[in-house]
Amino acid sequence: MGTGTILLLIFVGFIFYGISLYNRLVAARNGYKNAFAQIDVQLTRRHDLIPNLVETAKGYMSHEKETLEAVIQARNAAVSGLSAAKADPTDPNAMKQLGQAEQGLTGALGRLFALSESYPDLKANENMMQLSEELTTTENKVSFARQAYNDSVMMYNNLREQFPSNFIAGWFTFKPAELLELEDEKMREVPKVTF
Repeated sequence: MGTGTILLLIFVGFIFYGISLYNRLVAARNGYKNAFAQIDVQLTRRHDLIPNLVETAKGYMSHEKETLEAVIQARNAAVSGLSAAKADPTDPNAMKQLGQAEQGLTGALGRLFALSESYPDLKANENMMQLSEELTTTENKVSFARQAYNDSVMMYNNLREQFPSNFIAGWFTFKPAELLELEDEKMREVPKVTF
């Protein structure tokens, strides 16, 4: 074999290696986007349950209008935050907004459940018990989905920062993905719903 042939084989080897790195970056990016889609499904379910929960509580807690309105406002802020994050999961501001909105929603729901303890008829309402159980189950699913998402983001970010894939990531503008972090330790816990 001549020197030209060896150099050509080395060059072709580098090309295939670069293509392999590019494909790994694409697969990792698609992985974290899929993981975020799972969060989207669970948060949407959570957001869809809340109006039914408020309607059920409204009949029993009519003079607690401020609390009920606060839950709805927090839910709407969370829906808005989810939409912004869904549009671009690489946007750090959108991910921070989503985390804060979900934190506010969890706080508002906690206040609603704390107040509902004062209403024995509401606690005994079958619809309220079922909605509370569904909400608790959904909260658990959100936690698992968030963990899977953050793991996928970490894997993607590690890959795009490691040598030599960082060159491919830079050339093809693979942006860093943002973690979905919860700032309040209380939000890391699943709300306790007792009826």
